[in-house]
Amino acid sequence: MAVQTVASTTDSAKTVDLGPAAALSCRECGHRVPLGPVFACEECFGPLEIAYDFSAYDAEELRKQIEAGPANIWRYAPLLPVPADVADKPNLNPGWTKLVKADNLARELGVTGGLYVKDDSGNPTHSFKDRVVAQALEAARAFGFTTLSCSSTGNLAGAVGAAAARAGFRSCVFIPHDLEQGKIVMAAVYGGDLVGIEGNYDDVNRFCSELIGDPAGEGWGFVNVNLRPYYAEGSKTLAYEICEQLGWQLPDQIVVPIASGSQLTKIDKGLQELIKLGLVEDKPYKIFGAQAEGCSPVSTAFKAGQDVVRPQKPNTIAKSLAIGNPADGPYVLDIARRTGGSVEDVNDEQVVDAIKILARTEGIFAETAGGVTVGVTKKLIENGVLDPTKTTVVLNTGDGLKTLDAVAGTGLTATIRPNLDSFREAGLA
Repeated sequence: MAVQTVASTTDSAKTVDLGPAAALSCRECGHRVPLGPVFACEECFGPLEIAYDFSAYDAEELRKQIEAGPANIWRYAPLLPVPADVADKPNLNPGWTKLVKADNLARELGVTGGLYVKDDSGNPTHSFKDRVVAQALEAARAFGFTTLSCSSTGNLAGAVGAAAARAGFRSCVFIPHDLEQGKIVMAAVYGGDLVGIEGNYDDVNRFCSELIGDPAGEGWGFVNVNLRPYYAEGSKTLAYEICEQLGWQLPDQIVVPIASGSQLTKIDKGLQELIKLGLVEDKPYKIFGAQAEGCSPVSTAFKAGQDVVRPQKPNTIAKSLAIGNPADGPYVLDIARRTGGSVEDVNDEQVVDAIKILARTEGIFAETAGGVTVGVTKKLIENGVLDPTKTTVVLNTGDGLKTLDAVAGTGLTATIRPNLDSFREAGLA
């Protein structure tokens, strides 16, 4: 257990307990610093991530401990930057969502090797963002923050508002002013401050970075900025759950939506940790990234064989993925190439079509990000890139009730008079 003394938000010494988290390590140069609310390397300005000490773990004992744990992400507390008693603290307890064996969708897409949908719409605020916020909240507690904040394309705003309300924190979150109305309502209902910024997500994120350095931001924990190393670890739990739900096996292929790219990189990190810990048998796997055509900087770079991800101005109905300058884009490229996967995109029409296909075949109503992932899966199969004979997991990261405008044209099959003749005339008999 890593109990460290760090500088708190008031610059006084503070002891923190973040379980197996040992330090912050730079992804670029490997430089290590003590745990704290920092996100950039002081040596090379590269991104920091959590480094762990798992040396004392025995695979069989760890597996038994996990399986005996609660039906939420805290079953994996020994592998996360959280204290051992995390489940006893007020939080939303997200995770352990359904892994749906999607046989109907498999037939529709021509998949014979087993197709699964990891449906994260079942989280408390109906998106995977509850996972990452739960991790950030524990770091915020440890470092003495009093306000929980974020820059958001919608889902994160609601997750932060709900988690803060449950934990007794103040919340103040920032979003592009023109988000889907459903997401605005779902973020505002928790009673925190919700601020619209005139501009896109990248403008919002820049503003939040400025606020952190201003006295007005003192005592604020921005879950995806100064708490980002802890926040990002929440996405690992998707990898953990998928493998455990498959009987402690790695899937052959995973299709993951890309916004900042953090989710995809942490899923890969989670899979690698399970291999190193001996919780799953090592074998090759491929990770595929999915973007919307109207905001596809990573896909564009991948197809061009480039290492640099050039920013784009977002223009897509998949607003939860509309990050034109994705921070983890280069790392996504590395993972896709290392695993033999790829990064693909689909247009808005294909997104809507994929939402309807998933709903019609499996009874899962996905938001636009889920439409992107299913649409890209369909395209990858049609193009011969994704192997339909392999076990494949597709991520749905949010509930379709959040993006109703995308399928607003869907409605009544018919309007009839209340009698059988009218019913028959409509051709419904």
